[in-house]
Amino acid sequence: MAEIVLFHHAQGLTPGVVGFADQLRAAGHVAHTPDLFDGRTFNSIDEGVGYARQVGFDEITERGVRAAEGLPGGIVYGGFSLGVLPAQRLAQTRPGARGALLFSACLPVSEFSAAWPGGVPVQVHAMEGDPFFVEDIDAARALVAGAADAELLLYPGDQHLFADGSLPSHDPGASALLTQRVIEFLDSVDAQ
Repeated sequence: MAEIVLFHHAQGLTPGVVGFADQLRAAGHVAHTPDLFDGRTFNSIDEGVGYARQVGFDEITERGVRAAEGLPGGIVYGGFSLGVLPAQRLAQTRPGARGALLFSACLPVSEFSAAWPGGVPVQVHAMEGDPFFVEDIDAARALVAGAADAELLLYPGDQHLFADGSLPSHDPGASALLTQRVIEFLDSVDAQ
């Protein structure tokens, strides 16, 4: 059993994010889903980003860091889009990280440290035509090139939040493959 903290995207802690975590739980893993928006959800990415901008992206990241403080150190950090901010920071800087799962976003490694930490496997998942991920693809490729155990997994399509089953952008086929790969990743982390 691996343990993961999963940070939501800019539309908030939607039923789709909770449902994704439930699938990980059903596969035998422990999944935490902190709410970085104090119960708020938004009908569009733009509305959610507007809220995050108002609160401050640094504060959203800090909320994620604070949410992880009460959890054990030896866990996997995952995030959808905006949730990649705290997930990637924690995976790169919190001692004992077991892995990272970055969905639809990736920051340059230099945002948080000089290099990706050794012994921390990472997967970056995104749709190849996602207009938001276009800004992050170079950072994802650099991460994969510079880390010993890193993968960039691209899916056909152009949706940003394709793995959230509660949103119109949901792609059932791509989401099922992503979920299968994530469970395999968590199983491999658990086996170590």
